[in-house]
Amino acid sequence: MTEDWTEKYRPKTVKGVVGNPKAASDLLEWAKDWSSGAPKKKAAVLMGPPGVGKTTLALALASEMGWGLVEMNASDQRTGGAIRSVALKGSLSNTFSDAGDYLDTKTGGMKLIVLDEADNLFGNADRGGIPAISELIKETKQPVLLIVNDFYDLSKKSSAVKNDTLQIKFQKPSASTMAKTLRAIAESEGVKTDDLVLRSIAENAGGDMRAAVRDLQSVAAGKSVLNVNDVGNLSERTARKDMYDLMYAVFRKGDPVAARKASFDIEEEPGFTLLWVEENLPYEYTDTGDLIRGCERLSRADIYLGRVHRRQYYGFWSYAMDMMTAGISDARRTSPTNRARFRFPTYLMKMSRSKSVRNMKDSISGKLGGYLHTSKARIASDVLPSLRVTLKNDPGLRASMLRDVGLEEEELAFLLDTGVDSPMVKLAKKDAEPPKAPVKASRETAEEKKAEKPKPAAGQKSLFQF
Repeated sequence: MTEDWTEKYRPKTVKGVVGNPKAASDLLEWAKDWSSGAPKKKAAVLMGPPGVGKTTLALALASEMGWGLVEMNASDQRTGGAIRSVALKGSLSNTFSDAGDYLDTKTGGMKLIVLDEADNLFGNADRGGIPAISELIKETKQPVLLIVNDFYDLSKKSSAVKNDTLQIKFQKPSASTMAKTLRAIAESEGVKTDDLVLRSIAENAGGDMRAAVRDLQSVAAGKSVLNVNDVGNLSERTARKDMYDLMYAVFRKGDPVAARKASFDIEEEPGFTLLWVEENLPYEYTDTGDLIRGCERLSRADIYLGRVHRRQYYGFWSYAMDMMTAGISDARRTSPTNRARFRFPTYLMKMSRSKSVRNMKDSISGKLGGYLHTSKARIASDVLPSLRVTLKNDPGLRASMLRDVGLEEEELAFLLDTGVDSPMVKLAKKDAEPPKAPVKASRETAEEKKAEKPKPAAGQKSLFQF
């Protein structure tokens, strides 16, 4: 089986990671601070879009510093118990070997603890993960790296993540920087090519270095020379019209036929296109008559889509696309005046940002529904609003939510609109713990008491002497 080039050419040093020199420098400086004892911020967060080198930089740092590596990613079980067992337990010991034996720091060296995709902790599969991460950040005696795509989503769940970590931002590398790396890989593999081909591959990847390397490997398979024709499919993908081009054809080109043709170049469902048109229509059509006609035709497109869902007859899709492209374009009677960038649908942004909130709310409603013998929908609509207010003023109820209902700490924190390491959540966790059983007398003491007999009266030698 052919070796994956992304692993084969993964940089082994911090300097070898391309595209983010400042991030690499800041991380290396933080790592060197560990040589003189634990720094003030014992955990660092690497944040940025996928494929920009965050995980690669973490692995290169461990290699360059001579540190061992303990990595937990999304494929691992990352419950609170798992994180405490693997990451926190190791971080509190001096160090531990790859075989799991705990060693003295002088014997085993430092260990870098990496939690990849740390912002993707949700649901029962990762229950208790956020409190364990907060505990790890505060108590670790080993360097810790959290790798995230969305730092805001994670930081709002824990003040420790927000305030007690070094935050390092990553940007997408430029196409020219990526092309230089691709050339080095091609030369190492004995593949001859030119700058135009490598630039096409780099631009097609859109700043994702991992995707660029995989594209290069796919087009170079079985070839010793690459030319423009070999990357034709990738070039077509780069040149393919996107939603911004379609919006320009619909709203500003003034040609209904061209707007309809532009819709053939996108690979999106009509429902997705409808959201784009709906978002931008009020900003593009400022004339009242244009806006009324545009809304009428957009409404007709929505009716066609509704029939698709009800009747499962997908022939209506073509009618819907015609109405929301050629129909919207034909609705304009005035000249375009707006030159601003087209707007991404607000609905999609809100749904994306609220995904973790909706998952959390669904989990809480399910647990409360089972406890109160009612539906999740009833809990969400009738119980949760008033429960949030009551919880903030009733410590006993907070403890009961953890002990009796089975809520996790992060779920209680969600209801209280606070972090998992807040005083209210900590106190509730303490109150929810079962009381310690009284210390029982030792076996020997019990046997001694059992063996004690009443002393006979003076002058009485046995019970038969009365």
